[in-house]
Amino acid sequence: MSMRSIVITEPGVVEVRSLPVAKRRPGEALLKLLYGGVCGSDLNTFRGTNAYAAYPCTIGHEFSAQVIETEENSYGIREGMIVTCNPYFNCGHCYSCRRGFVNCCTDNQTMGVQREGAFSDYISMPYERIYDGRGIAPRTLALIEPFCIGNHAVSRGSVSGSDRVLVMGCGTIGLLAATAAKLRGAEVYVCDISADKLACAKMLGISNGILNTSSEDLHRAVFDVTNGDGFDVCIEATGVPEAFVACIDAAAFQGRVVDVGVSKRNADFRYTEIQRKELNIFGSRGALKSDFMQTMKYVREGRVELEKIISREVPMEQAKAAFEDLNANSASVLKTVFTF
Repeated sequence: MSMRSIVITEPGVVEVRSLPVAKRRPGEALLKLLYGGVCGSDLNTFRGTNAYAAYPCTIGHEFSAQVIETEENSYGIREGMIVTCNPYFNCGHCYSCRRGFVNCCTDNQTMGVQREGAFSDYISMPYERIYDGRGIAPRTLALIEPFCIGNHAVSRGSVSGSDRVLVMGCGTIGLLAATAAKLRGAEVYVCDISADKLACAKMLGISNGILNTSSEDLHRAVFDVTNGDGFDVCIEATGVPEAFVACIDAAAFQGRVVDVGVSKRNADFRYTEIQRKELNIFGSRGALKSDFMQTMKYVREGRVELEKIISREVPMEQAKAAFEDLNANSASVLKTVFTF
């Protein structure tokens, strides 16, 4: 038997390959993919700008699936369940793992980046990485993982209801970080160079938008909306070094800056500004099980409508055309979702 897999063989080249069907491994369940969301990191792998990617690689780590084969296990995973999964594999014995920071494993392997991804008809996943959707629709469940990334960034910044927050970048991660901050009661602003992306933010209920047409205009807007105080928390979600520098400039004295964006490029900035403003700088990588539990709780409670971020729904057989479309129209296409 064979199955279909979406493989990026080299930058700019996507193939739907026929591969041997996945088998259930010991300690794991066999899953049938239902929906898969294309992440910005998948697009960067296609573009050749993903700092962590290796080729060729089956891509994908945002997905929902149905459990079709299992064995007795202590995690309560049963055949027929509609689930999502934690796609960040950790070694379990490095210093980070020993301290419980499993998302910061020194040998972290994210599906679709450092190891084979999820975008195949069937995959085998360890029980401890499988999370029961508990009534969340499969299409929505495929969007939980990027929501977790945004939620984790907000947690890293210790965002609370008393904070004024700026999120740089209205891609999926930026908008979902802004959503998570808003759910904590913060006053949230988003900033992007694309008016279309700011319109997407409004669709999600984030109406405070700043169009970043120039560094001078951004500086003026930050001054105006904060009365010259700066933002308590700035979250960089573009992967553009200049946006990180803009966050340092926009942050209040004793503010918090969180970098969730990934880039191959270096940032050039006056590092004394960090000392002068006594800034707190945080990296944010991946997510934890607690992020999955929290974001799924938000969805079940009806506090967020994740499906609003979906721009395209495409059969997986059309992956090549979908990536070409996304590459050409990334300023206006927010989230492409494959059906399997």
